[in-house]
Amino acid sequence: MRRPKLSRPRLPRTRAGQRRLVQAVMAGCVLALLPATWMYVVTGDRLRTTADVPRTDVAVVFGAGLWAGEPSPYLAHRLDTAAELYREGRIEVVLVTGDNSREDYDEPDAMRAYLTGHGVPDSRIVSDYAGFDTWDSCVRAKKIFGVDEAVLISQGFHIRRAVALCQEAGVVSYGVGVDAKHDVTWYYGGTREIFAAGKAALDAVFEPDPRFLGRKEPGVSQALATQR
Repeated sequence: MRRPKLSRPRLPRTRAGQRRLVQAVMAGCVLALLPATWMYVVTGDRLRTTADVPRTDVAVVFGAGLWAGEPSPYLAHRLDTAAELYREGRIEVVLVTGDNSREDYDEPDAMRAYLTGHGVPDSRIVSDYAGFDTWDSCVRAKKIFGVDEAVLISQGFHIRRAVALCQEAGVVSYGVGVDAKHDVTWYYGGTREIFAAGKAALDAVFEPDPRFLGRKEPGVSQALATQR
């Protein structure tokens, strides 16, 4: 049985048709770039380094995967930065937010263990076990943990999206982008952000509820009430 031949798409033959095609392609490119443009505009003056980030009570560290139950190298770099800011007195509390959707995968507890091993007291760490994505983490930081202002810590390819979404969620945010080796993971992360920017824009417009909201938790305020 012979397979039917697939017909090739035909380009418009008339000048008017070709003009409309070019206009449609250009419009598609503009629409694709709008979310990324929005993120750059929103975060233009919000990115800092560990040397010049304003002193802020709370730092938020986003999960970035576990390897054999331990923080991945990318996540470890984020946690190292949080520990550095704590030692320097630039922050007082670290909110670790990540995925704990199943018993055998617990990002927040792995992050807590890493931080305590690097000099951050356990009493200064608060865990968010339902940070399933960046928007969820930002909304929960505001609505569940009562965070009004925070330093956000992530890799450079992700930090603008984190700051933009937390700003939209009502958290005054400063982003610290952690340096990372330009390996396969880095290129994957950068490529993923192109598509994630579209979802981020939709989250900012429609403001959906997180996958799990729950009741308010006093962890951050209690941690701030304790002395170093």
